[in-house]
Amino acid sequence: MRDHVVIAPDKFKGSLTAPEVAAHVAAGLGVPAVLLPVADGGDGTVDAVVACGFVRVEVEVTGPTGERVVASYATQGETAVIEMADASGLRRLSGGLAPLAATSYGTGELIAHAVRGGARRIVLGLGGSACTDGGAGLAQALGARFLDETGNELPFGGGALRDLTHIDISGFMARIREISGNEGGHHHASDAVAGLEFVVASDVDNPLLGPFGAAAVYGPQKGADPDQVKVLEAGLARLAAVAAHTHGLAGAIEHDGVVRSMGVAGQPGAGAAGGVGFAALAFLHAEIRPGIEYLLDLLDFDHHVQGARLVITGEGSLDDQSLRGKAPIGVANAAARHGVPVVAVCGRRTISDEALRKAGIEEAYALTDIEPDVQVCMTTPGPLLERLAVRIATTRLEDIGE
Repeated sequence: MRDHVVIAPDKFKGSLTAPEVAAHVAAGLGVPAVLLPVADGGDGTVDAVVACGFVRVEVEVTGPTGERVVASYATQGETAVIEMADASGLRRLSGGLAPLAATSYGTGELIAHAVRGGARRIVLGLGGSACTDGGAGLAQALGARFLDETGNELPFGGGALRDLTHIDISGFMARIREISGNEGGHHHASDAVAGLEFVVASDVDNPLLGPFGAAAVYGPQKGADPDQVKVLEAGLARLAAVAAHTHGLAGAIEHDGVVRSMGVAGQPGAGAAGGVGFAALAFLHAEIRPGIEYLLDLLDFDHHVQGARLVITGEGSLDDQSLRGKAPIGVANAAARHGVPVVAVCGRRTISDEALRKAGIEEAYALTDIEPDVQVCMTTPGPLLERLAVRIATTRLEDIGE
């Protein structure tokens, strides 16, 4: 007889963290449960892995507009999980949106701190970023220099990249050697990061450039008007072109001053987090993995689900976007490999029972099912979640433990 439940929800954005959701569901179930809060690489990723045994490390870094902020990452053994949103995210903007000037520099500082502390596998969660700088700031924090035609270093932000003429990575390689202890002669960036593994956890498959690229799709979400989107697109194109000519970093091809999105710039995920995916691929030689799939592997979900009676997942809103690789669908896919049924809890849902079942979720329980006032659901979700969990226990778990 299967004798436990795995509770693996994502956060209820603006209301509860993933660990809080899991705790409330467990309190209402009243049966043996394994709490395994999850995330897809965006906001809440560090909280989720800390709840599952990782240790939180706090460090002061450069925020997206240059202010100093205290950000955190999580570590376990030689693995560090870094959430870009915590250092370089929209929620770190104190003076309003800054689409042309925001930088990913603080995320690079987190990477440097983690490697200096002994991490050899860096999991970089992308999502919720404030910048569209192609990851230039991240690379600058690791010693790269982005120079204009007079040899002056460019200021932070994607808007400045239009003036990029040369990328000097000699300092980048020296910096990586210094923080990682990877001594020896290095002539290429790939040599400098030897012995380090970088994984980008992201469910975004956009390329760097073009109508589906970082500037066009995500620039407006970060405050860019149509003219600023053009500026950012030109800057990212210049970055890809110069990187192609600088030590063969990116492998893009330029013709008549225009980059045709090939090589690293055209790879799925290069446009993630305002182009930080591009920098991770080009400078760190990272592997891009679907965020929820990688986090489930990291948290050993397959082990915990063995012998489970039921998996409960969820997120704040179950909607059409949920079906595009978000955390609940990733959990459902993983549970299906073990033949364990899945239900979901959520604040509200706008997708049909049929669509849910096709996605591997047998049933969804929404807070709005028992409290039609959305504001009440947002402000006091905990007790409502516990009531939903009682309903799940009553309808699905009568004989558990017998």
